[in-house]
Amino acid sequence: MPSITFLGAAGTVTGSKHLLEYDGHRVLIDCGMFQGQRELRERNWEEFPIDLDSIDAVVLTHAHMDHIGMLPRLVKLGLRKPVYCTFGTRGLCRVSLPDGGRLQEEEAKHRNKHGVTRHNPALPLYTEADAYAALKYLEPLHYHEWKQLPGGAQFRFMPAGHILGSAFVEFYFANGERILMGGDLGRYDTPIIKDPSDVDFAEYLVIESTYGDRLHPEGNAKEMLAEIAAEIDRNQGILLVPSFAIGRTQELLWYINELESEGRWPGFPIYVDSPMATASTLLYQEVEEDHDKDMKIVMDEGNSPFRQDMVRFVRDRQFSKQLNSSPGPWMVIAGSGMCNGGRILHHLGAHLDEEDTTVLFTGYQAEGTLGRQLLDGAEQVRIFGREMDVRADIRRMEMLSAHADYSEMLRWLGGFKEQPKKTFIVHGEPDASLAMKQHIEKELGWTGVEIPAQGERFELS
Repeated sequence: MPSITFLGAAGTVTGSKHLLEYDGHRVLIDCGMFQGQRELRERNWEEFPIDLDSIDAVVLTHAHMDHIGMLPRLVKLGLRKPVYCTFGTRGLCRVSLPDGGRLQEEEAKHRNKHGVTRHNPALPLYTEADAYAALKYLEPLHYHEWKQLPGGAQFRFMPAGHILGSAFVEFYFANGERILMGGDLGRYDTPIIKDPSDVDFAEYLVIESTYGDRLHPEGNAKEMLAEIAAEIDRNQGILLVPSFAIGRTQELLWYINELESEGRWPGFPIYVDSPMATASTLLYQEVEEDHDKDMKIVMDEGNSPFRQDMVRFVRDRQFSKQLNSSPGPWMVIAGSGMCNGGRILHHLGAHLDEEDTTVLFTGYQAEGTLGRQLLDGAEQVRIFGREMDVRADIRRMEMLSAHADYSEMLRWLGGFKEQPKKTFIVHGEPDASLAMKQHIEKELGWTGVEIPAQGERFELS
């Protein structure tokens, strides 16, 4: 009898790992890293709960670290099986996983140097070399391409609209029943990539609940960007945009390109100062099967939103630092999105105490990060050990998100012609998952809605 065991993203947002078992075979859907609080991160170091030799295949829904970040470690520990993903996900894994390994090594080195570790010595969860070893096992598939697995099962990827390469996994067991592994659900009518695919039936369903308890604020990101750009131009100021390298940076460039095409962009220089964002942007341009209709049109017209006559992609760290001595107006998009590392810190360190600087946040700022401090109105912050007065104008673009809110989730679920036998809600904090469950039961009338606990196993019968 088929079963599913929830090895991560149960009672929390991160660490997605779900084990499908059928007829003596095992398939792992995602192998994400736990992130956030220490007690969650420590789970990454625990012994993996199943024998890696018993896994027939790994299937990845998309390339965010909370869905792929444990892959290098599992390969290091002995995983030697195919890892299936979309072409977009393979490309982003090639960017994200080695970068993550470098960061792990740098953090371990820093902790050992300064003695801020409970372990002697501190070690990286995985290294850059481990990441490159893991990449050899990636086997990409096109959307809607069926792949046969041992034991008579098969699956295919369907666009999820979350980031480049993101997918639902429609998985058929040998008995003809299917389970839809939802991954992360994107939003409708966002630029560049296709909307989430319509699905009308599955016996079993696994869905996320990141924003199961809230609605995204209304607003027009392009118009807000136009207003801020006009202010920067008028004041000869500087616009600093801390941004996530995958998804958010490309969305901002889309809106800038639209404004430029409409004659409403002031024309001052735009810099993307992030090696990871630069590599990711190239992939967003190259992986055409992810492009929505509007992106196909602008690409056919030779009007790519990422063309280098409009945006300069900064690869040289020295140029990045020299940029801060340039007079305004100019704009830089740089990581990290929460200001807890990356080149954005150099720009903030140079301009945060200047009144003609605007800092525009475009994504969630976790508690304890510099970004959160600035959004909360801190008058002084510490950057590279130096106390700085905050004189810059701090702004927030709240309407952008790569995750569906509960209304958008219900819209997608409303396409089902009949309810699944079981619906499993994961990838959310407890309050968000409970709220999503209540919305589904009340507004769709579904029964059999479960919120799995960490490690809980369900038979699919």
